[in-house]
Amino acid sequence: MIYINESTLEFHLQSSNMSYIFNIMKNGQLGNLYFGKKIRNRESFKHFFNQPEVGIGIIAHHENDPGFSLEYYKQEYPSYGTTDFRKPAFQLESEDGSRIADFIYKGFRVYRGKNSLKGLPSTYMESVEEGDSLEIELEDTTLNCKLFLTYTVYKDRDVITRNARFENHGEECIDIHRAMSFALDLPDYNYEMIHLSGAWARERFIKNRKLEVGCQYIDSSRGASSAHQNPFIILKRPETTEHVGESIGFTLVYSGNFLAHVEVDHFDATRVTMGINPFDFKWELKGGESFQTPEGIIVYSDRGMNDLSQTFHKLFKERLVRGEWRDKERPILINNWEATYFDFDEDKIVAMASKAKDLGFELFVLDDGWFGKRVDDKTSLGDWFPNLEKLPNGIKGLAEKVVDRGIRFGLWFEPEMISKNSELYEKHPEWVLGVKNRKLSMGRNQYILDLSKKEVRDYIVDILSERFSEAPISYVKWDMNRNMTEITYQDLPHKYILGLYEILEKLTTKFPHILFESCASGGGRFDAGMLYYMPQVWTSDDTDAIVRLNIQHGTSLGYPLISMGAHVSDIPNHQTARKTSLKTRNDVAVFGNFGYELNLLEFDSRMEKDVKKYLEFYKINRKLIQFGDFYRLESPFEGNTAAWMVVNSERSEALVGYFTILAEPNPGYNRKVVLKGLDSNKKYLINDKFEAYGDELMNMGIIFPQPERYFSKDSETQDFKSKIFKLKECK
Repeated sequence: MIYINESTLEFHLQSSNMSYIFNIMKNGQLGNLYFGKKIRNRESFKHFFNQPEVGIGIIAHHENDPGFSLEYYKQEYPSYGTTDFRKPAFQLESEDGSRIADFIYKGFRVYRGKNSLKGLPSTYMESVEEGDSLEIELEDTTLNCKLFLTYTVYKDRDVITRNARFENHGEECIDIHRAMSFALDLPDYNYEMIHLSGAWARERFIKNRKLEVGCQYIDSSRGASSAHQNPFIILKRPETTEHVGESIGFTLVYSGNFLAHVEVDHFDATRVTMGINPFDFKWELKGGESFQTPEGIIVYSDRGMNDLSQTFHKLFKERLVRGEWRDKERPILINNWEATYFDFDEDKIVAMASKAKDLGFELFVLDDGWFGKRVDDKTSLGDWFPNLEKLPNGIKGLAEKVVDRGIRFGLWFEPEMISKNSELYEKHPEWVLGVKNRKLSMGRNQYILDLSKKEVRDYIVDILSERFSEAPISYVKWDMNRNMTEITYQDLPHKYILGLYEILEKLTTKFPHILFESCASGGGRFDAGMLYYMPQVWTSDDTDAIVRLNIQHGTSLGYPLISMGAHVSDIPNHQTARKTSLKTRNDVAVFGNFGYELNLLEFDSRMEKDVKKYLEFYKINRKLIQFGDFYRLESPFEGNTAAWMVVNSERSEALVGYFTILAEPNPGYNRKVVLKGLDSNKKYLINDKFEAYGDELMNMGIIFPQPERYFSKDSETQDFKSKIFKLKECK
């Protein structure tokens, strides 16, 4: 709902539990009045806008109003240089070198529903009944430039989306140095900032810091959202827990360089800005052209961080992911990578696929090494035609043999990259992203194709369309294994991402039946922008069950389980050399898009029996896991245990996972896990063994039996243990 108080020029955006109120200040710019828990609408909120007491040394915004200075006010899309000394939302430069802008309110329009953004991913609505949008028009007559700020509020989701668009109506060129997707000014700084940081093989670990006066931020300048920082932050009150208290979540529907910046000023007010990273960025806006920022998303909850996460989960599952696979259960896959690496041929792959079908897998994925002259990672990227020495019948022949055995076929690509040792490089060395007459940095023995070039984009679409059309391919793993260096122009990283989005839009539209999974050396581009085109992401190259507790727990702050690829792999683990039981590896991996990366041909009869059991368990619970409501119960970042659960919408069924990292001596008799999300009045059957009411389980919890005190020398380790509890309503 959007309320307009036209006499006072106040705008009130209201969802089921949230209000966002701003006005037009006396200088014609936008001022923020309120953001937080839903409040009633009224004829005026003037009492929210108090003239602050100004001190000596104030710099007035205008000589006729010595008490009005922008640094004292909360604003909606602030500029720099006209009495506000905080970090601005935007910065423009005119041809004469001036970087002063003064965008004045011209008008507004309200429309039902939500518009898409040209060339960029964004959330959507399937019906105009789902919400409303507000577009504010502002103009700088000196620059002859217009600024449009768009706000969308969902009726039944505590979600606000924002974006900005600049239009140059003059003849002179305007350089954009900074164009954030949104700014939000908050009246105090009593918050903790949570962000998801890491590196390859340990992506999205939870970091928590108390806000302090000054600037704190996360960003990426790698050409991708990156494994190191994720374009997602939460501001929460110090007393807020997973299930109680106020929190605000922010994310960007974008996959490139980003900045999430939080500044606490000298009056203890907090400004949050988020958007394309302004570092080394400049966009030339010519006369008659426009520039559109990516979409920013703001989510509010006064019921704890888990409720905030559930809002993001439902939004992404229902109104960001598109296409045939949005509402479909995802198949259980087996990937050959850790089983064979580059050492395979057609007979071996067909044998693995046949065994996979017998065990109950639904999708066989052939990973790296099938194309060009690819026998290691030093050659052939860009040459997307089959290696006939390994696959004499090509991809078409192999895929048909696999599908004939009753299992789907998927294929790995890394379309954005090129090997120096490749036919494509010999033909088109000019397609490589880099600076002329400068050395090129080498990453994983490969270079990056310049997706800002139309001919490069056309080649990728054409060559992949050939492969997708000639064979029964139902799944594609889209990898990207290095970040940008030697960037030629300051607008290139953004143009690259726009080019990538164009490619993905064409391919996903042309091949709607294909399930695309994004990968970037694991989780190096796990963001809302990629989910718009590819409904799931390879969460991390690290498949160790214990590290995965942290990775999947952290990822769940912003992203749903159905988006997370989670596989069972061999032991000792190929990333950590850790040995964990098959049960523990399965119990962790089922809380995601389930799969395996093991050599099935080496299984003995007991292993085959166990794997069949685990696959059948996932199939029975797949709908619950992929589409249920997720609850974090205990954090691996805070102790020696982790616990999660998923509950269906009817609250008639639930699945609980409890994980102990290291064994503890004499742990006591009151070991338990307290559940969430159940119906207090329903009685549940747990693991077909005992019954309990929902209120008991959500207050007393499930109590574990005391473990054995003594073990023989032949006993298996008591480290890295897991328990799974299945709850069903007693009818």
